[in-house]
Amino acid sequence: MVPSPRGEVEPFRVMQILGKAQQREDALLLCVGQPRAGAPGPVLAAASEALVGASLGYTATLGLPELRAAIARWHAHTYGTPTRAEQVVVTTGSSGGFVAAFLALLSPGDAVALARPGYPAYRNTLHALGAEVVELDCGPETRYQPTVEHLEACGRELKMVIVTSPDNPTGTIIDPAELQRIARWCERRDVVLLSDEIYHGISYGQTTATARQFSPEAITVGSMSKFFCMTGWRLGWLIMPEHLVETFDNLQANLALCPPAIAQHAALAAFTPDSLSELRSHVREYAETRDYLTAELPKLGLGSFAPPDGGFYLWVDVSHLTDDSEAWAADLLEETGVAVAPGKDFDTTSGHKFIRISFCISLEQARQAVVRLAEWLG
Repeated sequence: MVPSPRGEVEPFRVMQILGKAQQREDALLLCVGQPRAGAPGPVLAAASEALVGASLGYTATLGLPELRAAIARWHAHTYGTPTRAEQVVVTTGSSGGFVAAFLALLSPGDAVALARPGYPAYRNTLHALGAEVVELDCGPETRYQPTVEHLEACGRELKMVIVTSPDNPTGTIIDPAELQRIARWCERRDVVLLSDEIYHGISYGQTTATARQFSPEAITVGSMSKFFCMTGWRLGWLIMPEHLVETFDNLQANLALCPPAIAQHAALAAFTPDSLSELRSHVREYAETRDYLTAELPKLGLGSFAPPDGGFYLWVDVSHLTDDSEAWAADLLEETGVAVAPGKDFDTTSGHKFIRISFCISLEQARQAVVRLAEWLG
């Protein structure tokens, strides 16, 4: 049996590294963007209550009405942007939201612009669906974020632009003024702006704006995985112009029937004051670990990285140590138990020069990693 060409996409090397690392008892997981802490206490309590008191059958395709309303209130309160529950589509993780958006809004051959370096699942999923991926070469001069000038210079008639802020893998946050320029540029040209905002809530002094502050036509992607520490619960959302919602409703009913019921009932408690207080304490811990690593890594000769304004990643240049960061990361794991992500996942042209380090780990784990790295690097 011969697989379809749609299945011939690059592997997600982060998950390969994670699988190997999890076979070791001494592994330090600096490779994956999974918060060390689990779901907040009130979420766990709500899940336990739902197991006993809720039917946990199929929910509405677009999500529980009360969860859609809670997400709309959260968005409106956070950004001061009018948001109605009717604009919210709850999805099976943000990944399910991206697949639904690509299917609903793109046809085979449509051109989609995204930053390089960037999250590989965008590129790989778009390839599988027959879209044309237009990579925008974004470097330190624009803080690894796309600009209107990048879009103007790409030379393609675009159907969609994807913006990620805080970014994966670089941790940079797009300047609100530039996000506004991109939103207006897309609106004038009838180009879909898809804004990945799943790391919102995790930032270190920089302002994180939502694209919907600048354009009512923008679609934003959110998630319970990162700030809300609910990775395995597989729950995300899209906020979109209301005229698109019926299309997504029909599509999602065929793709997934509905998001996971238990996760939806539990997620209602994620927006309570007690949960938010717990979650914000985790962000303070990320900041402490971030500060430690940004001070210590340069002492090991690993001092060239993007400014980690938000999220929990460092995009580290290792070109002075290797021209094959994938092999370098494999050797590091094998010889020390420290797992980092090879850059090839995130950058198709220069990724062999970079690694991504995740710092959503404990400060003690970060200290152990630095000790092992120091010994390994000599």
